[in-house]
Amino acid sequence: MMRIYHNPRCRKSRETLKLITDSGVEPEIVEYLITPPSQEELTEIIGKLGISPPELLRKSEGIFKEKFKGNTFTGAEWIKIMVKHPKLIERPIVVKGDKAIIGRPPENILPLL
Repeated sequence: MMRIYHNPRCRKSRETLKLITDSGVEPEIVEYLITPPSQEELTEIIGKLGISPPELLRKSEGIFKEKFKGNTFTGAEWIKIMVKHPKLIERPIVVKGDKAIIGRPPENILPLL
C-alpha cells in the first residue's frame, strides 16, 4: 500500500499524485492539513525518510518565520511543533512499506513505483 501526505492546493503535491495514479497505483490520500499525522506517525515517517526533523520543515512558511525561526529545539520538540502546525511539514510525502520520499520534485518518488 502506498500513502501520500497531500495538500491539494500545492502544485507539486498534485503533480506527484498524478504521477502515482498515472502509473496505475491508487494510493491512500491523507490530506495532512485536515488530518495531521500523530507524533508517533510523524516520527516513523521521518525515520523512513532518513532525515532529521528540522529537514522536514517548510522554512518559507509565515508561521515558521513568525514563531520558530532562530529558535533551537530538539528533534522531538520539532515533531510536536509540526503536529500542532502541519503547514510546516514539507510536502508531498509518499510512503510505501519501510521507505518514504519527499516528492520535490515529483520524479523523486519514481523508485517507489
